[in-house]
Amino acid sequence: MKDCCESKKPAGYDLLVIGAGSAGFSAAITAAETGANVLIIGHGTIGGTCVNVGCVPSKAMIRAVEVLHNARVATRFNGITARGEITDWAALVRQKQGLVDDLRAAKYTDILPNYPNVDYMAGAAEFNSDGSITVDGQRFSAAKTLIATGSRPHVPNLDGLADVDWLDSTSALEMEALSASLMVMGGGYIGVELAQIFARAGVAVTLVTRHGLLPAGEPEISAALTEYFAQEGITVLDALAYQSIRQQGDQVVLSAKHNGQPREISADRLLLATGRVPNSDRLALDRAGIDTDARGGIITNAQMQTSRPDVFAAGDVTGRDQFVYMAAYGAKIAALNAVGNAGMTYDNHAMPAVVFSDPQVAGVGLTEAAALKAGHQVVTSVLPLEYVPRALAARDTRGLIKLVADKDSKKLLGAHILAPEGADSIQTAAMAIHGGLTYEQLGAMIFPYLTTVEGLKLAAQTFEKDVAKLSCCAG
Repeated sequence: MKDCCESKKPAGYDLLVIGAGSAGFSAAITAAETGANVLIIGHGTIGGTCVNVGCVPSKAMIRAVEVLHNARVATRFNGITARGEITDWAALVRQKQGLVDDLRAAKYTDILPNYPNVDYMAGAAEFNSDGSITVDGQRFSAAKTLIATGSRPHVPNLDGLADVDWLDSTSALEMEALSASLMVMGGGYIGVELAQIFARAGVAVTLVTRHGLLPAGEPEISAALTEYFAQEGITVLDALAYQSIRQQGDQVVLSAKHNGQPREISADRLLLATGRVPNSDRLALDRAGIDTDARGGIITNAQMQTSRPDVFAAGDVTGRDQFVYMAAYGAKIAALNAVGNAGMTYDNHAMPAVVFSDPQVAGVGLTEAAALKAGHQVVTSVLPLEYVPRALAARDTRGLIKLVADKDSKKLLGAHILAPEGADSIQTAAMAIHGGLTYEQLGAMIFPYLTTVEGLKLAAQTFEKDVAKLSCCAG
């Protein structure tokens, strides 16, 4: 990897990019392709969250333990039994890490030599009052700067936590030995995914949460997923008011209240999955007049510009849409606006989001509650998967599809899927919302038969028809 000072002087850059994850690389490559000279300043492991400790390792482990689950439920097909077991958990973790290392090299480290006008420097950056950057005592300045420093796991302010040897999403996926029991704190997408990984690996999992599973989503999906978790042996305790936590011998004990009544929950280990916070607190942003919100997210306008006009921000550090593809998308817009005054705007109204639970949770657009809050007269359809032929053929009818539409215009406002193959179906709904389709238009489209995505057609027809009375192929 090149040293930044071998090819250019510190003052010779058009764009400084702080952060070497997906957003940072997207910004740097985008700017470089316009002919700009770029310096990436990275702190920590190159590649950021997704490839190192987020998307890649978690999805690799999700797929691995899925094999165990499929063996356990094979009897849903008459005449079939199967068996799966973990023979070497540490070997599985090492295999996962090998994939992480390979992808980090292929998608980050090995990419840099392809861009001679992009330099890389390792170090912690701080802003100066004039907008320049200091890294290890060396000052850098450019016409524009882009902040893409990502996020890190949130640590709740809970009495006694400092005396507990807790895990987070990073350390949990690095454990080479499984404990007998695990308490997962948090019902968001991180908590949901990790709870199911370890439960399927044979750990007794209790998920504790203040607000239930995936509380920002549709309540029908949260309720159904909670039921499916219970069927797999995962205990979900919601509506908890945490009071304190303590290490008691070889157990971690949480003291809480449920409906006003005291309750204690214990497990061998504690895994914190209470969200993520932006990595903005060590950049001396206030020194340069760059504003943040209450959680530390850097505030930007639609052009990804901060309160300081020559500084832009993208990705998790903004505190919104914390998905790797949205980080890359926002960074591309920010870079083009920074080096080319492109005037592009960030648009997330058709942003798909996926939780890789099983069944998978996928959504795009507005929830019913959000549509009502936005002032729409709302109509919805909810289609259980038992009406989707693909689910019947797979002998797995766990899940549902919910569509949200404007009552008067019939325009589709949101789509939400809970299905074993929901992740691969949501993009069709995203394209429908992006194109402004009505549910009538979606229901009239041609879909391939015996696919999960055909459920979107059926759900669209459910607004005005009884799909149980329709013939094959939703005719």
